[in-house]
Parts: sequence; structure tokens; C-alpha cells
Amino acid sequence: MPRSGAEARDRLERGALELYIERGYDQTTIADIAARAGVTQRTYFRHFPDKREVLFSVESRQQQALADALAEVASSAPPLAAVLQAFRSMAPALEDNRPLAVARHRVISVTPALRERELMKEAALGAVVADALRQRGLSEWSATLLAQVTTAALGHAIHTWVADRNSDINDLIVQAFTDLGEFASSHLGPR
Repeated sequence: MPRSGAEARDRLERGALELYIERGYDQTTIADIAARAGVTQRTYFRHFPDKREVLFSVESRQQQALADALAEVASSAPPLAAVLQAFRSMAPALEDNRPLAVARHRVISVTPALRERELMKEAALGAVVADALRQRGLSEWSATLLAQVTTAALGHAIHTWVADRNSDINDLIVQAFTDLGEFASSHLGPR
């Protein structure tokens, strides 16, 4: 039996992922996950409201880490550079958890209910970026636009990283932002 809430949560997350890979999302019940983790269903529900959220709790931690990283970027940094710096600060944690990220992606990519939840979590991450950009003085329009574009670039980098085991997430994040900048500066054409 797990001794702490954090240990139980970790075992539930890992157990769910293992079962979703072995049996599939639709064939796995909350009772199955709780049993795999060695806890009760009641303990499961203390940590997660449903069987989808067990795969997405990492995003809540990432949102907080991103908010903290954005707050730490010097106020003199241009908005795009500030977001890039914050995203790059997340790269070591992503690399450390690569096997889990690959496994999660495998499960999510074949489960429509999980893809829908993933889109909601990506939107929440974008809201964190937009809020930080508004606090830096950007207008609502600019903060929202930049947040949507940069979180899409981050998502593209992450999906590429998951698909290519030889890639480096930091390099892909930098490449995505470099490509955004080059594309914007060279492809706008006359107004």
C-alpha cells in the first residue's frame, strides 16, 4: 500500500498508463487501475475525477512550472523570446520523462476521448502563456495570438520529439521558434 498521497498518485498514473497500453483505454476500468496501483477506488477518486484525467495530471504540473518560468524571465525580454526561454526551461523535465511521454502519446493518439482532453489541456497551457503576456503589457489580442501560435509550436515540437527517439526536445523547441520567426519575416508579402 502506498504510504503517501504523492506515492499513490504516481502509482495510479503509472498503473493506468500500463493498463491503457496493455488493454486499451476503453477496456480499462477505474477498479482495474486502483487494483494495479494497490489502492482503493476511493483513493483513486481522491486524486482524479475520472479515468481520463489520470493521464493528464502532468499537464497541471507543467502549467504551474510554465507560469513560474514565465514569471522568472526578465521583463526586458521581448515577448517571443520570453516564451521561448520559458518553454526551453521545461525541456530537461520533458527529457527526463521521455519514456512516459512516448507511452502517453501512444495511448492518446488512438483514443478520441483522450485526444479531446489533450486539446483542452493545450488550451489551458495557452491561457497560462496569454496571461503572462498580458502581465508583460501586451494587449488581449496580441497576448492571445502569440500564446496560441507559440503553444502550437511547442505542441508540434513535442509531437515530433515523441515520434523521433533520436531528437532533442530543446533543439526542436528552438527550431520551431526559429521557423516561426523566419516564416513571419519572409512570407508576409506586401500589405
